[in-house]
Amino acid sequence: MTEAIVIDLFVEDRAHEEFLAPLLERIAEEGRASIELRIRCARGGRGQALREFATYQAIAERMASSGRQPAILVVGIDGNCTTFAKKKMEIVRATRPAFADRVVAACPDPHVERWYLADPDAVHEVIGYRPTVRRKKCAPDYYKRLLAEAVVRGGRPSTLGGLEFARELVEKMDLYRAGGHDRSFKAFVDEFRAKVRSAAKSLEG
Repeated sequence: MTEAIVIDLFVEDRAHEEFLAPLLERIAEEGRASIELRIRCARGGRGQALREFATYQAIAERMASSGRQPAILVVGIDGNCTTFAKKKMEIVRATRPAFADRVVAACPDPHVERWYLADPDAVHEVIGYRPTVRRKKCAPDYYKRLLAEAVVRGGRPSTLGGLEFARELVEKMDLYRAGGHDRSFKAFVDEFRAKVRSAAKSLEG
């Protein structure tokens, strides 16, 4: 049996976790790679995610000889209307040299709910309504409201404002089309896919 690629995930809230976990699994599966996904932080906002990431690295460095070390670290924080590049640099600056070649930044610009809506065809198929998604509208909670509204208009029961459909949306999504609609999504998918290929080759020896 092929050894699993260990991936540790740090995100700022449940919306990121619900979307990113199945996305990582799908990309790995498409690359014929087996992964072991460990959720390290998924609550408390951007500051908490980065603090947990910093603490984790300090402990992992001291215990490098024990336990299963991750091949990939995914850190997800919202772009919040800056740019993907600036938010990625924030994660890079928080990364210790020992982990620099393992980190992948997931920085939805401006908010993760935009990634849920990145492929309108998938949204229509899963939820039953095709929302009009504007390009990078920075109003607070705009995409969160748009996602919740799509669920209501699609006639689907809503308990989590659309987060409950994250896995289905990821499964139905055309990643190429979604990347064409959202550059921050494409940047993440491309980088993570490359990291998975590299980790798989390392495990093969």
